[in-house]
Amino acid sequence: MLQIESCATTARGGAARELGGFVVTSFPVLADLRVVEAASFVAAPSCAMHLGQLGAEVIRLDPLEGGPDFKRWPQSSRGDSFFWEGLNKGKKSVALDLRQPEGRELAIRLITADGEGSGLFVTNYPAKGFLAHERLTSVRADLITLRIMGHADGRSAVDYTINPRVGLPMLTGPEDMGEEPVNHVLPAWDLLAGMHGAFALLAAERHRRHSGVGQELRLPLADVAWATVGNLGQIAEASEGFERPRYGNALYGAFGRDFQTADGRRIMIVGLTAGQWKALINVLGLAGRIAVLEQELALSFATDEGLRFRHRERLFPLVAEAVGRMTAHELEPVLEAGGVCWAPYRSVAEALAQDPELSSSNPLFTELDHPSGARYLTPGLPTDFGALPRLDPVRAPRLGEHTEEILTSVLGLGSTELSRLHDSHIIELV
Repeated sequence: MLQIESCATTARGGAARELGGFVVTSFPVLADLRVVEAASFVAAPSCAMHLGQLGAEVIRLDPLEGGPDFKRWPQSSRGDSFFWEGLNKGKKSVALDLRQPEGRELAIRLITADGEGSGLFVTNYPAKGFLAHERLTSVRADLITLRIMGHADGRSAVDYTINPRVGLPMLTGPEDMGEEPVNHVLPAWDLLAGMHGAFALLAAERHRRHSGVGQELRLPLADVAWATVGNLGQIAEASEGFERPRYGNALYGAFGRDFQTADGRRIMIVGLTAGQWKALINVLGLAGRIAVLEQELALSFATDEGLRFRHRERLFPLVAEAVGRMTAHELEPVLEAGGVCWAPYRSVAEALAQDPELSSSNPLFTELDHPSGARYLTPGLPTDFGALPRLDPVRAPRLGEHTEEILTSVLGLGSTELSRLHDSHIIELV
């Protein structure tokens, strides 16, 4: 499935790389895999999207009317979901009526179909019914199913109900907030589950290549969250009897906070490493005052990031005073030239208008026309493979766009059978 053509072909922006006298025109890393996805929301669709961006053929099984996230916000002015378009880039859509036995049978046949690199299934459907792993393996014994769940015992949960369980909303917000929780807008556990699920599925596929054995992988969002807070030392911290309070916008355990410029703009400044700290105090002209403070306290901020956090109430005013003497226009080039770790606070709209990294000059992005009718910057694969080209992203499919193609190529159905299924409202042909 590796596609190549003569080097005379011009790749986008000259990005394609020569491989043995040829230019690669499709991403080959996982091009021998076929993944079937029956899923909604973030975790499972993002998992399959990652695999697709690495070259796998990803086939979505979509209800005729679209799944529960087919119209999820944010939406276009005419009600199409930008959310759905973003998480289903490059996939193929087969529209089936999964409420009817014949539609379910077609889904099972697609999931369990033979072929090189096939038999890989990603879902967040419940572990029962017609998509239960046991039901599917009665058709194909070596099937690999990745099932993303809420809790390991099958209870329902989403990112926004798991986050309160692990305690992070009680660490977020101003120091003087009291006991009121503060939710955040990033679905962190969904996103981590999608990424973890992608490499777990590849590990299972590698295991099957050696052993011939398939399996069901169960990945609960709750376990992703618990593992993460454990990996970051927060379980150990609580076990030692320390209940971490809120610290506002201060970076816990090191130097970092938002500061306001003379013209009222806010920037985030971080001095996490020794080099970042040195650059910061040199650029702001604080080396002398910091040396006096170090002498007074009999310590060195340069050698211990924890001390910068512990004495933040002495350090923050010094940095705030220096930042507050300059406008953002004056300060930002100075910080940049001096190697300071910093960033301006912006809305997404401001970033789109101002940040060169959020533009087509960044090889991550390409402007694409989408099924919604909108044209906008669309990200591709974030990783730059040094020996392979970074190809353009591919738009999400229209609902049912590939029904005929997939049912013909994978299941071998003919035009008469396709017409019958369409007339019976079992499938949708676009």
